[in-house]
Amino acid sequence: MTIHPEQAVRAAELAELRRSLDVGIVRVDGHLALLTQRSDQAERDLSEVAERVRALEHSRWPLPSLAALTGVASLAVAVWQATGR
Repeated sequence: MTIHPEQAVRAAELAELRRSLDVGIVRVDGHLALLTQRSDQAERDLSEVAERVRALEHSRWPLPSLAALTGVASLAVAVWQATGR
């Protein structure tokens, strides 16, 4: 059985297409793995930043409460001085 030259060319072209497809699939898989890794890293960074913000919010001074207490204390001192005691 002899293979016609046209069939040999087609077989070679199909083999080249298969190889190109395999290379493309491997490249896409690599890009997907990289994107997954970057996504995981971004999630870890976001969790870390959220935890730091929670810690900062927990340890901050309650400035509105301090302002109210200062106002009440100054009012008490003013009333005390006005009464002459």
